[in-house]
Amino acid sequence: MYDQRMPDPMLEQITGSLVDQFITSNGLGHLNPSDRFERFVNFSVISREYSDTFDVEEVSGPGNEVGLDGIAVVVNGALVTSAEEVNDLAARNGYVEAVFIMVSAKRSAGFAEAEVGNFGLGMLDFFGTAELPRTDFLDRSLEIKNAIYAHGALFSRGLPVLKAYYVTMGRWDEPTVIVRRISLEQQHLEALDLFESVEITASGARQLRELYFATQNPVSADFTLSQKVTLPAIPGVSEAYLGVLQASEYVRLISDGVGRIQKSLFIDNVRDFRGDDNVVNAKMAETLRSEDRNRFAVMNNGVTIVARQLRVTGDRIYIKGYQVVNGGQTSHVLFNERHSLDESVWLPIRVIGTDDEELTTAVITATNSQTPVSAQELNARSQIERDLERYLNTFEGARSLVYERRTRQYNDAPDIEKVRIVTRDLLVRAFASTFLDEPHRATGYVPSLRDQLGNRILNEDHKLAPYYTAVFAHYKLEFFWRNRSLPAEFKPGRWQILMAARHLAIGAGIGQFNSRQIETKSAEMNEI
Repeated sequence: MYDQRMPDPMLEQITGSLVDQFITSNGLGHLNPSDRFERFVNFSVISREYSDTFDVEEVSGPGNEVGLDGIAVVVNGALVTSAEEVNDLAARNGYVEAVFIMVSAKRSAGFAEAEVGNFGLGMLDFFGTAELPRTDFLDRSLEIKNAIYAHGALFSRGLPVLKAYYVTMGRWDEPTVIVRRISLEQQHLEALDLFESVEITASGARQLRELYFATQNPVSADFTLSQKVTLPAIPGVSEAYLGVLQASEYVRLISDGVGRIQKSLFIDNVRDFRGDDNVVNAKMAETLRSEDRNRFAVMNNGVTIVARQLRVTGDRIYIKGYQVVNGGQTSHVLFNERHSLDESVWLPIRVIGTDDEELTTAVITATNSQTPVSAQELNARSQIERDLERYLNTFEGARSLVYERRTRQYNDAPDIEKVRIVTRDLLVRAFASTFLDEPHRATGYVPSLRDQLGNRILNEDHKLAPYYTAVFAHYKLEFFWRNRSLPAEFKPGRWQILMAARHLAIGAGIGQFNSRQIETKSAEMNEI
């Protein structure tokens, strides 16, 4: 059965303009109308579940999977695109917490029971026998799924979660036949006993627009800080406060509204979460579970939040574009133990309003140097990254790229093509592959890769030229895939291709990374 609806011209026009904007910004104009809509839906839906920057092409199928137009897998807060990343995260964190996000996107003006059934069949096959027609994209996704379940002993926080989205251009008003079919497919998936929970959501054009608009706005929040002290005027700081905040209120501040911690808030925090088996974290958790939880405020150093915009009205504080730059371990433990928190648990907090990058870096360095932090971790906000941001801005026209040091830094910059944004993860992978001859490591979890490379990457003595060349080569490679000059089946070998391209273009003798020779060689490769 089909939910018969006449197309709504106004809905189609509004949503169509957003799709066009997204497609232009992401350089996907070569796609047919159906694939364009699928990419738009995948980006909007997956962004609800994963708040960091990602490449929509990495989570989109070529269109012939049965009912599956998008598949994204988030493990321990990171969107993974290979089985190697899953294994690295399991080894690094000592646990595996996974969310599968499955998407079915249809341009139809209504909701079809058969389409819901096809979507359910595709998911049942994916998590079951995997006998339906397969593609490279689906094979890679299955490898990731298998790697996750191979670490079943590390599911200390529960089985993986499945979130599925069925999206059309229709007007969703919960037609009975569709709601009933969704419930049936959900029961079939729950019967597999592979998930902590299964949620299938149907969305129409209005819900889709709301999801997309949410991706364009910097993260914001407001909270009550009644116990606070105003710091005196500080150059570069609009306002700053010291105080104590109820721990439950802080957990709300770092949650995403759908039951998970917002990992993107900690992108500037130089420490990864060390896991519950870390001695300090274990003691924190033990305190929160005990009758001594009311002592937490005097036993913990607290957290530091830096916000680009900060406004105060009485005891209410409004922040926008904020990051937790110190206290990542405390934040994760509080979130994990949120059910143990009561009104007696308070948290020391420092809130700083500034858009001064130099000051932000100084705050991060100072607050994170009070306990042992490796040199590689402190490099996360090193001078070379600020220099790279400025250096990439010197290239114009067809060679222009921008470096994103903060997650979704350019979301509200419509004049910047999203395909020209270089994330830190991309920078590390491209440089390691192109100039360090380490493409086999580029498929793993990037923090682990940075640890392995040590001072061979993002060393402050390095010239900036090879970093630009590496990401520019990657941009050109992606361009060839976008305009279909290269077959999509070569994508899994992108990092090997970058290494080969450098050897073919400028050879093995490239000089030291602090030499004039590397600048000359990089310029030669840019021309090619």
